[in-house]
Amino acid sequence: MTDLATVIFPVAGMGTRMLPATKVVPKELLPVYDTPLLQFAVEEALAAGAKRLVFVSHPDKSAIEDYLAPSARLEDSLSAKGKETLLAAVRQATVPDDVEVIFVMQPEPLGLGHAVLQAADHLLDGPVGVILPDDLMLGTPCLREMAMAFDPDRMTSLIAAQDVARDRVSSYGIFDCTPGGSAVTPANGLVEKPLPDAAPSTLAAVGRYVFKQEVFDALRQTAPGAGGEIQLTDAIADCGGIHAFRFSGTRFDCGNPDGIVDATLAVQQLRQAPAIVLAAE
Repeated sequence: MTDLATVIFPVAGMGTRMLPATKVVPKELLPVYDTPLLQFAVEEALAAGAKRLVFVSHPDKSAIEDYLAPSARLEDSLSAKGKETLLAAVRQATVPDDVEVIFVMQPEPLGLGHAVLQAADHLLDGPVGVILPDDLMLGTPCLREMAMAFDPDRMTSLIAAQDVARDRVSSYGIFDCTPGGSAVTPANGLVEKPLPDAAPSTLAAVGRYVFKQEVFDALRQTAPGAGGEIQLTDAIADCGGIHAFRFSGTRFDCGNPDGIVDATLAVQQLRQAPAIVLAAE
């Protein structure tokens, strides 16, 4: 398994698809059943061995930093009242002491590539992971699967991949490849948000990235692309060595209300499954 000591979380977006809820609550803190979306992402990073979590945020989203910080007053109150289950849940939301948390700001929405580049001065040695918390992956931790599959001797990048309908390809970075039956597929490149009739495939990049640090050098030279933004996929494509990774879990696009609802129902089923089994016995 490749160590992913640094994991980056681009969380500066305004969450406009989730307004008015995101007027005061960052979209990353919206609940999926009983757990904020961000919590799933943090736990996934820790499962991949992360020792430094870099959050690329916005000055208006201080609630994210507050959420990750310990709350002695709350913990003392829950402990005094004997509410051990709630106390455990609160403590689970705190990053372990041996994992460093860093916040850097992205004041303007200049693209995912620009957001990731803001973390360039805060990297530990080795390949880097990126998690987009909007994409909730349930099942085996996706980033851990990718860390196990990443081979730095033959890969520059490994990107989570999912087939999408052709009329949806213009919402994604699309792999230029011939998809096969294996989990890892080499690609000639990536096309960012192509028109349906111009897309080289229907295999889309979604929400999780592992790449060597040379991608940051490419990002520094990357001009604005699709949508006038600096695209992470453009820098990755310039470096070559691209591979798509078909993950084993289930993805939910929680950047929109329907995705949050679908994810909530799935998590509810997971949470209640042990109780159902016990009742049947």
